Amino acid sequence: MPNTRFDARTQELLGGLRDSGQWKHLQQITTPIGPTVEVEGIGEVVLLCSNNYLGLANHPKVIEAGIEGLKQYGAGTASVRFICGTQQCHRAIEETIARFAGTPAALSYVSCWNANEALMPTATDADDAILSDELNHASIIDACRLTRKTERAVYKHNDMADLEEKLKGFRDKAVRWVITDGVFSMEGDVAPLPQLVELCREYEAILVVDDSHGVGVLGATGRGTPEHYGLMGQIDIMTGTLGKSLGGAAGGYVAAQRHVVELLVQRSRPGLFSNALPATIACSARRAIEIVEREPQRVARLHGNVKAIRDGLRKLGFECADSPTAIIPIHIGDTAEAIAKSRRLMELGVWVVGFGFPVVPQGQARLRVQVSAALDDSHIARALDAFAKL
Repeated sequence: MPNTRFDARTQELLGGLRDSGQWKHLQQITTPIGPTVEVEGIGEVVLLCSNNYLGLANHPKVIEAGIEGLKQYGAGTASVRFICGTQQCHRAIEETIARFAGTPAALSYVSCWNANEALMPTATDADDAILSDELNHASIIDACRLTRKTERAVYKHNDMADLEEKLKGFRDKAVRWVITDGVFSMEGDVAPLPQLVELCREYEAILVVDDSHGVGVLGATGRGTPEHYGLMGQIDIMTGTLGKSLGGAAGGYVAAQRHVVELLVQRSRPGLFSNALPATIACSARRAIEIVEREPQRVARLHGNVKAIRDGLRKLGFECADSPTAIIPIHIGDTAEAIAKSRRLMELGVWVVGFGFPVVPQGQARLRVQVSAALDDSHIARALDAFAKL
């Protein structure tokens, strides 16, 4: 039966979003993800809002591997891993992830959201403490909330003095956990891993890094934030996604010591109660990683494109913080204004999304430019021309 109170409050909320210009429209794309896409009712636009950082989402060999996986293993596992959901392709992708991440072992999940929510509630205990960066991704926040019995604290964004004070306050805890994004998805800045590693060693804390926006982007060979800082193999636990640089489909992982992975196999609820990663994604993501390993020039091209777009936006008068990442936020403030500017850019043939509350805090709306190695010089010129007109 309908619930009139729920219906009324929902309609009021939706009406407010429409009236204030904050309504999110789901644009329909009629082509594969590439440097440009065809948008239904609009036409071709340069794509500057995709996580396809290395241009592999539509790579012929990545597609071919996915089709091969589909033919060999079928459309779905129809089971969780510990029943009959583990296929040869899962072992292959996990061995490939571990090699690429520089860890002894890895375990795949259907998303990095699942991976984070598998790790934190499973690995922590009531006698532990978790310290989380205040700008961590929503999946990390929700994963920490699921621990429930574990004491939690939030430290100021990338503030090592504040983190150290909180570590001192939890000296009596059995295990101290520090969890952070490698690259922060809304700010486009990088976690200070050298200082984090040093603090965690001093206070015997376990460092967890979600490098979803760092893998494929940072480091000479695209191995992410640890490679960027020369710290490969020195992070206790890495989580990440296969749905951005590494083929762009879906899937996530935890990469760590073998006993951590075994604990997750035995006890993590997203692994015990949710189907395994589809074979087609396991196969396509593995091929994507192999391409990155063979073609470091893709990473170099991305780095060049990031510099060209950052420099171009600065010359036009936009404030762009210094960062090596492929995420360039342009702060606007008001959500409705950010959405209006996004709409105008779309009219000018460039797709950049305006983000407002609840994705970012009230009053901190922004345009988020995301750069891809797939962009050529003509795409970059078209994009900067649109920003000049904006």
